Amino acid sequence: MVCLGNICRSPIAEGVLRHKVKEHGLNWVVDSAGTESYHIGEAPHRFSQNICQANGIDVSEQKARKFTVEDFAEYDIIYAMAEDVYDEIEHIGGWKANMKKVDYFLNELYLQSGEHQPVKGFKLTKNASVPDPWYGAEDGYANVYDLIAQTCDAIIARYKDA
Repeated sequence: MVCLGNICRSPIAEGVLRHKVKEHGLNWVVDSAGTESYHIGEAPHRFSQNICQANGIDVSEQKARKFTVEDFAEYDIIYAMAEDVYDEIEHIGGWKANMKKVDYFLNELYLQSGEHQPVKGFKLTKNASVPDPWYGAEDGYANVYDLIAQTCDAIIARYKDA
């Protein structure tokens, strides 16, 4: 999962998906990164940690890293958390960017459920961006967490038997 700074959305997604992968006994490698180097080496934002902890998931040991061109070779699927992130993933990859591996994170939920409102006040559409909670209060992280958790359930449902 890739977001801008790798301290809010993508570390929540990494933590939630890792937790669900473990629950299902799957042998998947789950990681996250950011397209910018603002927070390299830092733990997730304290509000990201708080909402994950409230849901029984500890993300405090995760460290922010920058997305690299090598990630195209390392991972089978790369999820962009937002449109600007999708574009930056392609830019970082340059001529080595295998964009067939890249999709919008929320498209997994969209494919499973079509257009509906998984979280109050959020309209799910194709290629929708996960709202960036960085710009709001702590309660905004709860809505983002719920959206991410539902999407991780859709990912598990889609790929667990693949």
